[in-house]
Amino acid sequence: NRSGCPATWAHPRSLTGLGRAVTLPRVPPQGEVCSAITSKYSEFLPSAQSAEELVSQVDGLSGSIELLRAGIEEQVQRDLNVAVAEFTELKQQLERDTLVLSILKKLQEFDTAIKEYNTALLEKKYVVAAQQLEKARSSLKMLESRKGFELKILKALGTELTVQTQNMLYHLGEEWQKLAVWKLPPSKESSSLESVMHSELHLCTLPSKEEEIAGPPVASVLQAFAVLGELRTKLKIFGQLLLKYILKPLISYPSLQPFTEELSDVVILRFRCEDPNLDHSSPVEVFDKIKFILEVLHKYLLNVPVEQRVEDKKECRVTLAELLGDMIWEELSDCLIQNCLVNSIPTNSSKLEQYIEVIKSTEEFEKALKNMQFLKGDTTDLLKYARNVNSHFANKKCQDVIVAARNLMTSEIHNTVKITPDSCVALPKLPDPGSGDHLKMQKTSKQLPKEMVNLENETKLSQYTFSLPTCRISSSVEKLMELAYQTLLEATASTDQCCIQLFYSVRNIFQLFYDVVPTYHKENLQKLPQLAAIHHNNCMYIAHHLLTMGHQFRYRLTNILCDGAATFVDLVPGFRRLGMECFLAQMRVQKGEILERLSSARNFSNMDDEDNYSAANKAIRQVLHQLKRLGKVWQDVLPVNIYCKAMGTLLNTALSEIVTRIAALEDISAEDADRLYSLCRIMVEEGPQVFTPLPEEDKNKKYQEEVPVYVQKWMTFKELMIILQANLQEIVDQWADGKGPLAAEFSPAEVKSLIRALFQNTERRAAALAKIK
Repeated sequence: NRSGCPATWAHPRSLTGLGRAVTLPRVPPQGEVCSAITSKYSEFLPSAQSAEELVSQVDGLSGSIELLRAGIEEQVQRDLNVAVAEFTELKQQLERDTLVLSILKKLQEFDTAIKEYNTALLEKKYVVAAQQLEKARSSLKMLESRKGFELKILKALGTELTVQTQNMLYHLGEEWQKLAVWKLPPSKESSSLESVMHSELHLCTLPSKEEEIAGPPVASVLQAFAVLGELRTKLKIFGQLLLKYILKPLISYPSLQPFTEELSDVVILRFRCEDPNLDHSSPVEVFDKIKFILEVLHKYLLNVPVEQRVEDKKECRVTLAELLGDMIWEELSDCLIQNCLVNSIPTNSSKLEQYIEVIKSTEEFEKALKNMQFLKGDTTDLLKYARNVNSHFANKKCQDVIVAARNLMTSEIHNTVKITPDSCVALPKLPDPGSGDHLKMQKTSKQLPKEMVNLENETKLSQYTFSLPTCRISSSVEKLMELAYQTLLEATASTDQCCIQLFYSVRNIFQLFYDVVPTYHKENLQKLPQLAAIHHNNCMYIAHHLLTMGHQFRYRLTNILCDGAATFVDLVPGFRRLGMECFLAQMRVQKGEILERLSSARNFSNMDDEDNYSAANKAIRQVLHQLKRLGKVWQDVLPVNIYCKAMGTLLNTALSEIVTRIAALEDISAEDADRLYSLCRIMVEEGPQVFTPLPEEDKNKKYQEEVPVYVQKWMTFKELMIILQANLQEIVDQWADGKGPLAAEFSPAEVKSLIRALFQNTERRAAALAKIK
């Protein structure tokens, strides 16, 4: 619309509608619009002007208000700062005045407490006096805790409080000494029975008339100590004296008997000696004595309630007996266990039932102590130890067994007893088998048909077939085996746990023997042939019993061990080896001595020289002397078969050395041969005489005739003697084309060497040598 007048437009759809005719609004003329705008403007202009005036007036008023506010704030801030400064100064002054007032109040309380303390102390009101001292101490601590406000007077007050406290403790100590007076022996003599007899404890029983008003003196004194915190210190000293001079001596010395002597104002507790020869007293007697002592103390001293706290908090009241019990019970209980109950543990399982009396007396003892409030309600180690008697019995038994076994092992070996196939250890009777292979075999044999043929060989073995041969063993080893059997028998009547412990203690005995004996007796076993032989027998004797020891007790031990664990067979090889090694070591020593003696025979050469012949003769005599001495030392000690083998081995060593040296000679004159023959004849004649295994001479001839059985080189030696005296033809006949006795003992080279040494180089010698092949 170019004229500026608004035009009215219609939406296109308003023209069409739904097929009906639409009427459009009327558009006003342009002149009417312009006149309307002019009239509105003329009406609005005065209002706009008045609004502008109003805005200017508001701006002026706002400036005035801001100036007024600034002035007010400045004045108020100045006044406020002055007020705050004054308030802060007044507050600080108030705090100083309050602190001074509180300090003055505490000083007044301290002074009042000290005055009341002095008054109460003069009147012997010890509890009140102690409480006032504690109030004064509390006030002083409060004063000292004020940081930045230190007074010189506080140091003086602290000194005064310390002086008054010590003064109070001195007066209490004086009163305590009147209540409980100790009369003790000199400190150097406090450990003997005679000195203990002089120990006395005097307990005051009646208060004086002045003290009757203030209450019982014991309660007053002890409560005062409690308030000052010194009660435990006093009780600890009293408890240590009680343990050292009364309770422990009653446990250690069975002959001591306590008794009381009542006078007008004191009860005296002292000892008397009834039977000085007693080693140990029963726990029942010891408990009665200690209970008597504590009952006396409870009646005259310990039955006093004391307050542990005297502040505004809840008070904890306990008796003096409870405090003393807490201090000394642990040490007293340990002493009762170690010096009384340990000694009362039975050493035999048959006496375990009698130990029930000790358990009951222990229960009654603890019950009495609880009634006196000496003990609390929990079960103590003392009663636990008594009730656990089975374990302690097993431990003690095992310890005693090991100690006894070790004492036997370290005793002398040479004290011997003779063991024969008929002799045996005092063995327990074997039980009738209630189960096992033997019983099954019996049941099976009953079921066999009658017509079956018995295939058992009619020839019976000797009853001594599996017996240990006659020999000598150490008496200590015999006792050791008896100890082992008795311990196993003890195990059969014990509880399962004890049975297992005892069984393995027996095994430990033999393992200890294996380790201790060879070490402890090492020097003697190396130097003394007889001890080596005895040790050999000891080991074989132990191994012999170990074979069947487990089987003997198999069905009488606990089920855990019956399943195959109850055996000692695994120890047998070790003991056999131990015995053989020791004896073989001694055999090597003896062989070395024989060879050393024969080394001085100058190789048996040039026997026509008197010095050489004398040296060889001396060497042979020394060897025979050594063998005869060994024969006497081992006589009736070693089993006959071992004896003969050992002597045969040593004699064989000597003969073999002589044969080797003579066979090595390159030239043997006729005179040399005669003298060598005479030397060899000495060995042949006297050598069998060293075989004397039995003390009875007539019984030894049998073994002397059997020398070729035990001496391997015996026939070789005799053939050598024949060669030394034979001619060439006789030597050839002895050889017999390699089939004669000479060929059985010497090789062709050795025979040829001897022929060359004995005979000159002739055609006859060459012919003889040709036949030796």
